[in-house]
Amino acid sequence: MNSINNRYDFVFFFDVKDGNPNGDPDAGNLPRIDAETGGGLVTDVCLKRKVRNYLQITHPQKDEENPVPPWAIFVREKAVLNRAIVSSWDETNKGKTIKSVEEKRNAEESTRKHMCNKFYDIRTFGAVLATSDKEKVGESVDDKKLRKTGGQVRGPVQLTFARSVEPVIALEHSITRMAVTNEKDLEKERTFGRKYTVPYGLYRAHGFISAHLANEKNGTGFSTEDLDIFWNAMQQMFDHDHSAARGLMSTRKLVVFKHKDALGNKPAHELFERVTWKRTNDETKPAREFTDYEILLDGKTFPETFKVVDVS
Repeated sequence: MNSINNRYDFVFFFDVKDGNPNGDPDAGNLPRIDAETGGGLVTDVCLKRKVRNYLQITHPQKDEENPVPPWAIFVREKAVLNRAIVSSWDETNKGKTIKSVEEKRNAEESTRKHMCNKFYDIRTFGAVLATSDKEKVGESVDDKKLRKTGGQVRGPVQLTFARSVEPVIALEHSITRMAVTNEKDLEKERTFGRKYTVPYGLYRAHGFISAHLANEKNGTGFSTEDLDIFWNAMQQMFDHDHSAARGLMSTRKLVVFKHKDALGNKPAHELFERVTWKRTNDETKPAREFTDYEILLDGKTFPETFKVVDVS
């Protein structure tokens, strides 16, 4: 697979209707909201999780404990990360005697490359490939005391938090259930619960793809095929992530700025400023549909959901 040679910056719009796009576990799973502006928030971690889930659907593994490269997912549900790191270390350094710091550094590098080749999400987003077992300072580096790591991998693809373009509100709904959980509650007619939703919100996130960090020699080996899969994931990931909590979530616009080379032609912020939005109806009324907005590129509307713009 060929590594990418161009830098990319992109703007990503998605919306939610009658759902909770990203609950805050520290606030009773309320939708994340900026306390000062009232704007809705969705973390970059949440978006990356959906990309990983999309890969697991489109490129499934027969055995998640023994995944096959190059489409395996490192950070997945119930995964033991240290086990995967140690397994890659043992596979790439089998039979080697590691006594010096230099030999250990080479072993870590071979482990890093092996895991980048094997796991799509490491190749894309990066990872910290370290175990919690610490070797004792000053002692020889042998198999019994060795800390088997792959170092730190900087991923070429990075995302920002998504912010709603206008303030949102979080609604609390009381819900009832006719069944009970425990025997002791049999005499109760029903049980009660709560559900939180955002009536409507249009969210905007930004992303960056570095060709230098994708380079196969010194980077992760993120390829043109990996890039195509990532663009597909960004467009389709919500279609495979439905739940009662999330309501209706949809990708609305993905505008990609493709630079001429790895270094890039222009600063990202100048490109992002070319993508704007405006209301199509009375701004004093709350938006409840995507048709209440228009997304503009250089002041003009465009029909495509996925649009690539060459940066000159």
